[in-house]
Amino acid sequence: MKATFTVLLLALLLPLAAQEEAPYHIFSIYFGGGSYYIDGQQSEDLSRWLRQFPNLEDYEISVHSHTDDIGSKEYNAWLSRNRSEAAIRKLMDNGVLPEQISVEDFGELNPVYDNSTWEGKLKNRRVDIILKPIAT
Repeated sequence: MKATFTVLLLALLLPLAAQEEAPYHIFSIYFGGGSYYIDGQQSEDLSRWLRQFPNLEDYEISVHSHTDDIGSKEYNAWLSRNRSEAAIRKLMDNGVLPEQISVEDFGELNPVYDNSTWEGKLKNRRVDIILKPIAT
């Protein structure tokens, strides 16, 4: 009975172990408070990072923009949109077509870091550019 249970358990678990999700890659651009300006160093870093992926057309590209919680929700939504638009311009400067890009502007609503600390606020002022391989 014990051997049968073990075999059944393995038969159920092995397919789950074999289903690996394709890796994804994230590049974050950080901003000053109230800013959507991307400085030259971060632009260079983004270009260098993108060159690691010679076939960008083989990736889904998502831009997720965030803010800290300073200011009104409306202001942070506006700021978040401007940050994602700035990132999209940089992506296009690097040969990415606009139709390849999806955007989610979170504003202050989806903080990854703790907005009650200064360090958390600094880390939440960002855009994440996410590359996920298109399943073939």
